[in-house]
Amino acid sequence: MTDRRRLVLIAVVAFVAAIAGAFLGRAFIAPPAPVETELHALLHHELDLDSAQQARMDEIERRFAIRKQALELELRADNARLADAIQAEHGYGPAVGGAVDRSHQAMGQLQKETLEHIFAMRAVLKPDQAAKFDAAVVKALTAKEP
Repeated sequence: MTDRRRLVLIAVVAFVAAIAGAFLGRAFIAPPAPVETELHALLHHELDLDSAQQARMDEIERRFAIRKQALELELRADNARLADAIQAEHGYGPAVGGAVDRSHQAMGQLQKETLEHIFAMRAVLKPDQAAKFDAAVVKALTAKEP
């Protein structure tokens, strides 16, 4: 076999191995679904919500989506202010500290409103559904990071 053929063969084998590795990695080592995704899958596919429950959930989701978007925009603005403060001070000065504090307030508000959202959804559920929901929330909050 010539050197050129050997090189082409090695390249083809390496390419096929890379594709196979990527496929296997995505299929078997994929990161776990985000907590939000798991809870929504449970709510919309596993709890057998009746039409009245579904309508209430849709309204809760609609209201929260608007509020969440506003808080995420606030967090982005806080990050921009933090970047400006870091650029101006080149260290942990009063402007950086203030920007961090403002950012933490927005993060805390988002966490509080997310919990209020979760409890609002839970209030729509029947006792047997709520028990499954509670178990999913506890599992999500106590799961080890990947």
